[in-house]
Amino acid sequence: MMNDLIDRLEKLRVVPVVVIDDANAAQELGQAVLQGGLPVLEVTFRTQAAPSAIKILSQNPELFVGAGTVLNADQVDTAVQAGASFIVSPGFSLAVINRCRELGVPVLPGVATASDMMAAIAAGVEIVKFFPAGTLGGPGAIKDYAAPFPGIRFVPTGGITTQNVAQYLSIPQVLAVGGSWMVPRSAIAEGDFAKIATLVSQTVTQVRGL
Repeated sequence: MMNDLIDRLEKLRVVPVVVIDDANAAQELGQAVLQGGLPVLEVTFRTQAAPSAIKILSQNPELFVGAGTVLNADQVDTAVQAGASFIVSPGFSLAVINRCRELGVPVLPGVATASDMMAAIAAGVEIVKFFPAGTLGGPGAIKDYAAPFPGIRFVPTGGITTQNVAQYLSIPQVLAVGGSWMVPRSAIAEGDFAKIATLVSQTVTQVRGL
């Protein structure tokens, strides 16, 4: 299943990262993202609505739905039971990694330091989330880390926008990026799904042109 996730990320290059406050908006959100041309979403566990939203979104066979901001093994269970097809963690947690492996679900653990990356290698992890990318030094930091850790591929998130996405995706070790600029929390709350579809479409066009 990890290979499936890698294949999807290599193809799509970008993952919309969602904070949703009302699960009732999930179905229209999913349709908007699909309309824009991206069949993938990461729903962060930052709100109580996240599990319900994942359950609704995962019922759409066209969408590949993951859970983000997963902090512990219990949240892994909750996310997978809701229908999440992959797990993303903001930091490095062996408990999260091991539970994901027990359940057979792909996981992208977060890293921020060289020590985190060494722990990832020791755990047999090759794909990591680099977070918060902007605060940690952006594309330059990833290039610096890529030299001593040639076996790791990165999915940076945090501070990525339409203005700098090309800089990240130009790095060979960057598999894909995650970002919320395509799916603003305010637009979801206001039900402005046409805006979301447009932003996603613009991102898809931009990424294809790289």
